[in-house]
Amino acid sequence: MSAKYSLESDLELALELAAIADEITMARYLAQDLVVSTKPDNTPVTDADKATEEALRKRLAVTRPEDGLVGEEFGNENKDAARYWVMDPIDGTKNFMRGVPTWATLIGLVERQSDGSEKVIVGVASAPALFRRWFASSGNGAFTTLNNGAPRQILVSKVSELSNASIAYSDFQGWRDRLVKFQNLISTCTRSRGYGDFWSHMLVAEGAVDIATEPSLALWDMAALDVIVREAGGTFSNLTGEAGPFGGSGISTNTLLHSKVMAALN
Repeated sequence: MSAKYSLESDLELALELAAIADEITMARYLAQDLVVSTKPDNTPVTDADKATEEALRKRLAVTRPEDGLVGEEFGNENKDAARYWVMDPIDGTKNFMRGVPTWATLIGLVERQSDGSEKVIVGVASAPALFRRWFASSGNGAFTTLNNGAPRQILVSKVSELSNASIAYSDFQGWRDRLVKFQNLISTCTRSRGYGDFWSHMLVAEGAVDIATEPSLALWDMAALDVIVREAGGTFSNLTGEAGPFGGSGISTNTLLHSKVMAALN
């Protein structure tokens, strides 16, 4: 942990950033004059994505000038710092564009450990159109709020068999040679729903869903989710079981089911 800043102050700052983001994104949500453009990877980006990330970067430049930044819209800044913030201004941009309320601002703080590894120590997922927010910091548990109410601690489920499990996913794209294995996993579970994006993983953290799967993700899609799922008692890894948000894909489980999900997909 940084000797200069406490985890408490880091989480307070992350929540402050989420509040800044909420104000900008909600002002543009359902706006008739929303400006949409296409990025080089053919994914859409709105003026709200850009304005949100710009505002968060400006705030961090004042409050944590020595920390690095990794953002979806404006790239890396001092990523070799001992700590760096990871942000996705709007996770679920296509939903945001279409008026579907399932989208969120994701904010994570990564810290380099003494052994050279990296660990997410703070995470916030703020979904103002759902009136929900989830947050966590290392060793302090995971929490959610509804309509800015009192925080409620959340824990993953205790379902231990795939045949009793509820699984959530985004869609069938990106699974490539694992698609049949993924479909077989779904058929093994008792319930499947396409909640998608951040929400599937937050439902795992809450214990409402037991497994969440996405085959292709970037660091900014996962950093905040990783620590929230872990602090709720769950496990977050990539498709091959590598722990953390650095492996290009995201699998959240209640931990009891993780090895079984890995076996089914691999």
